Amino acid sequence: MTFRPALVAAAALAFSALSPPARAEAVLARYDVRAGGVNVMRVEVLFDLSGPRYRVQTKARPVGVGATFSGGGEQVSATEGSWRGADPVPRRHSSEGAWRGGRRAVQLDYAPPSGGAPLLRVLEPPLEPEREPVPDALQRNTVDGLSAVAKLLRAVAQTGRCEGEAPVFDGRRRSDFRAWTEGLDDLRGNGAFAGPALRCAFSGRLIAGRHATQDRDGGRTPPPPVVAWVAQPLPGRAAVPVLIEFPTRWFGTVRAVLASAEPAGGS
Repeated sequence: MTFRPALVAAAALAFSALSPPARAEAVLARYDVRAGGVNVMRVEVLFDLSGPRYRVQTKARPVGVGATFSGGGEQVSATEGSWRGADPVPRRHSSEGAWRGGRRAVQLDYAPPSGGAPLLRVLEPPLEPEREPVPDALQRNTVDGLSAVAKLLRAVAQTGRCEGEAPVFDGRRRSDFRAWTEGLDDLRGNGAFAGPALRCAFSGRLIAGRHATQDRDGGRTPPPPVVAWVAQPLPGRAAVPVLIEFPTRWFGTVRAVLASAEPAGGS
């Protein structure tokens, strides 16, 4: 990935004026997810990141044609933990929902920070025979995906930049995630937010947990990066994604656009 130092420095300087105070309150953000310009999903996210502990909670449900293709359903995920410097230390991650008539659930419990692997308490459906298991050694010192997002937003709040890395284990796969700063854009006509937003890109490289039929190149070719624009929709509150774009195989670029943001009670 090519870095543009002058652009990155200018973006960090410009975004520093938006950075929240040391204790920015929690934000409840709602997003419309659009594919081909059509709303296919609604997502609600609680971001509570700036105290000694953090929480991220999400609720997603398909709408319109999205509900038709998925058969309806809802997915609720939650992560809580604490901070060790700039690094998240998750305590528990859970996700549960029903898609296409089937239940999907995962629960990961984390011991006190001792370098151990998380305890996988729930995994539904069970690990597929076609998927390689992730060795315990590669599960150690990992975080869940929502904790990786929390780390990115914490970095933006503290430094005005997106740079960071996180080892992620989701119960089935082990990936290395990396984020970097691409610039500063003035967003207009993109949902409930208008103004300067820091453009962050991030990608994941699959390390273990490959599926025999899905990962035909062994994970050697990383997927295109996801791009998220981060800003403060509410003055004095946490910086959150206000626009997210991610490529898909079947629907082209899918966009999650901030529909509303409101204050939420902190932890």
